[in-house]
Amino acid sequence: MDYLDLPRNRQMNKIKNIGVLTSGGDSPGMNAAIRAVVRGSIYYDIEVTGFLRGYEGLINNDFIPMDRKSVANIIQRGGTILKTARSEAFRTVEGRQKAYENLKANGIDALVVIGGDGTFTGANVFSKEFDFPIVGLPGTIDNDLVGTDFTIGYDSAINTVVDAVDRIRDTAESHDRLFIVEVMGRDSGLIALRSGIGVGAEAIMIPEANMNADDILHKLEHSRKDKSSKIIIVAEGDDTGGAFKVGEILQEKYPHYDTKVSVLGHIQRGGKPTCMDRVLASRLGVVAVEGLIQGESGVMVGQINREIVFTPFDHAIKHINAEKVSSKWLKLIDILSF
Repeated sequence: MDYLDLPRNRQMNKIKNIGVLTSGGDSPGMNAAIRAVVRGSIYYDIEVTGFLRGYEGLINNDFIPMDRKSVANIIQRGGTILKTARSEAFRTVEGRQKAYENLKANGIDALVVIGGDGTFTGANVFSKEFDFPIVGLPGTIDNDLVGTDFTIGYDSAINTVVDAVDRIRDTAESHDRLFIVEVMGRDSGLIALRSGIGVGAEAIMIPEANMNADDILHKLEHSRKDKSSKIIIVAEGDDTGGAFKVGEILQEKYPHYDTKVSVLGHIQRGGKPTCMDRVLASRLGVVAVEGLIQGESGVMVGQINREIVFTPFDHAIKHINAEKVSSKWLKLIDILSF
């Protein structure tokens, strides 16, 4: 599916007002997605209401009417102008009931939710509970959703990591140091995987690869002896216990190495989105609106092989695509670090 030849006349569209919110962890490109939802809705003569701080905004009836001006000059900004939060109240039947009542009271006919698996879990329950139309946009730096090749924010995050590690490499070369760099990825190693390849890391530790400290020790034993600096990228969810634990093990085994640990942390969430994320967010945001007009609900809109697809929330949530971390990727790492 791609852009549709839909009627622009409001009288021909059953949906008169679309609500939009961002939920869970922020990711670069969320503002571009908000902008696309607002502009797409206005194009089809549909009003837009922005709810603040995710599902908390639905429960607390905290919203702002949105127009062209409210999304001007935000496509290049990181974060989210609608703010974001995790809502414990939305996990309860009472909280969701309050949210539904507020939506109906404000004349909201459908929702676009921007976030990751937690956001879609809540949207899935709510959509089924109240038969309310919801379409999701994959806004998460982890790239851990099925139904899209890339999530909004992933490209920006890995480019932030590459930029940071390139700088670390400079000082590693200057001091002949071994750096253990921890990147985000509690349940998924996809940030570590691509950024590690991009920076020429000597080793990459991700949950999906079942690599432990002994494997790293083996790599160091058989690595080039003439290379003065070494970089190891560790996903925060790696089974070994993170970068500091890996650093302790390596320092004990190889005391002659000048070993340092660097945790990149939340810098991966911030900053300007890349062009790829801006374009992806813009495309998916408009199609989310068109999907709602067409009667889609309970689905995430994504892009696979450059084509727009809709994936049910049930399938998109916490089903990390094995192809994203295939044996071919792991072999590539071994070849390039040889």
